[in-house]
Amino acid sequence: MLTFAQAGFLGLLQGVTELFPISSLGHSVLIPALLHWQVDQSAQAFVLFLVATHFATACALLLYFWREWLQIIQGFFRMVGQFSARRALDAQDTYAKLAWLLIVATIPAGILGLALQKKIEGLFAAPMLVSLVLVLNGALLYGIELVKRNRLRLENLRNAGDAAIAKLSWPQAFGAGLMQALALIPGFSRTGSSLAGSLLAGLDHESAARFSFLMATPIIFAAALLKLPALLHATFPVAPILFGSVVAAVAAFCSVTFLVRYFKTNTLIPFAWYCIIFGALSFFLLTH
Repeated sequence: MLTFAQAGFLGLLQGVTELFPISSLGHSVLIPALLHWQVDQSAQAFVLFLVATHFATACALLLYFWREWLQIIQGFFRMVGQFSARRALDAQDTYAKLAWLLIVATIPAGILGLALQKKIEGLFAAPMLVSLVLVLNGALLYGIELVKRNRLRLENLRNAGDAAIAKLSWPQAFGAGLMQALALIPGFSRTGSSLAGSLLAGLDHESAARFSFLMATPIIFAAALLKLPALLHATFPVAPILFGSVVAAVAAFCSVTFLVRYFKTNTLIPFAWYCIIFGALSFFLLTH
C-alpha cells in the first residue's frame, strides 16, 4: 500500500497531469516503476487510489466550471420541455445545445470503458508499454497541430467560447468523444485526445480546451461512481487514498486555472515534445 508521502506525491501528479495533455494514468504507472517503489500497480488498492484521485479531479473541474454546468443543466431541461411540448427547438439556445453535445461526446468513452475495463486495468502493471504509448500521445499532439495549421476553423466569438462549441454538429461532438476514449489506454491523455478531436472539428485552442474539460467531468464521475463504493468495504488503509485525493483536487483546480489562460494564446507543441522525450527516456531507463 502507498505511504502518505507516496500518496501525496501521486495525488499532486494526478491533479496536474490529468488536465495537462500528458496522461495522468501514464505518469501514475511510470513514476512508481522508475522510482522502484514496492507497489503492486495491479492491486485493488492502487486501482482505487487512481479512481479516487480522478474523482477528486472531477470535483475540482465541477467547482471551476460550476456556472457553466448550472447553465448546461438548465439548458438540458429547457430542451426536454421543448421535446415534451412538441415545440421547435431553439437553435440559439447555446447551453441546451451544449448539454446534448456533451451527452453525445460522452457515449463512446462510456461504452468502451465498460466493455474494456478489466483489460485496461491490466495495463497498469505494464510500464514499458505505457512509456511507448506516451510517445504516441506526443506524436498525436504534434500531428494535430500540423493538421490544424491547414484547416479552416469555426467562427469563434471573442469571450464566447461556449457559443463557438455549440456550433459543433452531432458527428463532430461524437468524434471528439471517440478521440477521448483513447485515454482509456494508460499513456494517452484524456485532455490531449479530446483536445485533438475538438481541434479537428474546427474549434480553436481556447474553445477546444473548454470543451475537453467539460467532456472530462461526467466521464470521470461515472467511472469513479462504479469503483469508489469498494472503499467502504476495503480491508486496507484508506487514509492515504483520501489524503492523495485532497492533494489531487487542489492541484487540479490550480491546473485548470492555468490551462484555461494558457490555451488562449498557446498550442499543444510543448506538451507533445515533453511526452515524446519523457516516454522515450522512461522506456530507456526501464529496459537498462
